[in-house]
Amino acid sequence: MSLSSNVVAALEAAGLDPAAVESLVRSTVAEDLDGGVDVTSAATVPAEQRSVLDLVARGTGVAAGVPVAAAVFDAVSEGDAEIQVVTADGTRVSRGDVLLTARGRTRDLLTAERTALNLLCHLSGVATATRQWADALEGTAARVRDTRKTTPGLRVLEKYAVRCGGGVNHRMSLSDAALVKDNHVVAAGGVAAAFDKVRAMFPGLPVEVEVDSLQQLTEVLDAGADLVLLDNFVPDQMRLAVGIAEEHAAAHGGKRALLEASGGLTLPDAAAVGATGVDYIAVGALTHSAPVLDVGADLRPLDA
Repeated sequence: MSLSSNVVAALEAAGLDPAAVESLVRSTVAEDLDGGVDVTSAATVPAEQRSVLDLVARGTGVAAGVPVAAAVFDAVSEGDAEIQVVTADGTRVSRGDVLLTARGRTRDLLTAERTALNLLCHLSGVATATRQWADALEGTAARVRDTRKTTPGLRVLEKYAVRCGGGVNHRMSLSDAALVKDNHVVAAGGVAAAFDKVRAMFPGLPVEVEVDSLQQLTEVLDAGADLVLLDNFVPDQMRLAVGIAEEHAAAHGGKRALLEASGGLTLPDAAAVGATGVDYIAVGALTHSAPVLDVGADLRPLDA
């Protein structure tokens, strides 16, 4: 059975693929049931009982994944539940704010509760962490970007949550852009050689090159790189790198290469790094280490 039209519309409005979300949701629910039934709900709740379940923020943060949580309730109830997305993804929320309300069979609501919360709390945590970085960078030209350090199977949703928090996505996969890193440089025989090999085999594909010194930066700029990742540079080095890139652009009559800072950065560093003039700050922790946003589920009678 496919998702209800209103849930499909909510997912599409968020830029998510309803079929992909449905597949994920059904696999996570199946994992929770493990071929059986929710024995606690089956034993304690009359089959005909209907209730209302509110998903409520228990803390302050940014909502993300509310339509995904809606898809969980929709899938478990087989379209029987009436689901209302109360809070749009990307919205700042405070303790007590209702994010979603579902009305339906009580057993269905309770069976779906944990899977819906697992996804919603995690994605909202990613969005909340991203917003903290975006806020810290306010007043600079730099933007925070994610990485491929994502939970297997959840990349699309986690990168969506980054966008909800005001961040920018890096490449989605190994095939949609190239990132020449230190091991590629070793294998290719040099940073400029590695860049040239990628450009030769995949002309027109975005290519970012990682450098760990100002000398390497000059080499890849001379080779034609237009996006460079500054690996483990301190702010003073970043500022020099921006100056080198600007001088190179002026000398060659072109646009300055975009620069991305990466490696060991923490939130207290954000403003200082942004002030150096770099264009992006890469933060793997947005997806691999974001604390969840606490969201609870409150059940109430239909007539309450």
